[in-house]
Amino acid sequence: MNNIKYYFSTTDDGNLAYHVNDIKENVDKNRETVAKLLGYKKEDLVYMNQVHGNNVQVVSKNSPKLIDNCDAIITNEKDLPLMVMVADCIPILIFDEIQGVIAAIHSGRNSTFLKITQITANKMINEFNCKVENMKVIMGPSIHKCCYEVSEELLNIVKTSFGEKFCDGKYIDLHGINIMLLEELGIKHIRVSDICTKCSNEPFFSFRKNNKTGRFAGIITL
Repeated sequence: MNNIKYYFSTTDDGNLAYHVNDIKENVDKNRETVAKLLGYKKEDLVYMNQVHGNNVQVVSKNSPKLIDNCDAIITNEKDLPLMVMVADCIPILIFDEIQGVIAAIHSGRNSTFLKITQITANKMINEFNCKVENMKVIMGPSIHKCCYEVSEELLNIVKTSFGEKFCDGKYIDLHGINIMLLEELGIKHIRVSDICTKCSNEPFFSFRKNNKTGRFAGIITL
């Protein structure tokens, strides 16, 4: 059984993204603090230039630390922490303690429509022999359907691609879609944080609440 550590940072940990308007030194310091908390070296952290697509990359110690044009990363290497950054999108972590494989996924609206979570889980099954009964999924704090209002055009995409049950008036349920896509593969161990980043008043960045905001992160390490 492999030991897996994961963590969802909060606004108390500060902004962890370089691509928002923040001073590099601040982000460095915040990343250093979180690294100490989880017990890894800051310079080992692998993260992504997230583009709301469905590109999934397998990474190793020899990979660059910043993976470009990517929204999900997988590794089976020990002491190689993976990070996904969000401010309303769903940070999804998948792990298989038996095989020793972990993944970090950025699942916003586009990536959800492009089935990124299912593609990532499939890659873990096909390339690392993960068994669905051993795979565990955690969806961290993110915007919930209570606050996720979208245009008529997007509502129609959801209805035609996934079903009307994921629409409630003008609101859509991204968590429900991701759960369905995982359950189609036979994955049953799925935990969803009930914290809505927009309306809960919990300490998480929310782009819909304030578009000049930082990013919190889901981090996982083997």
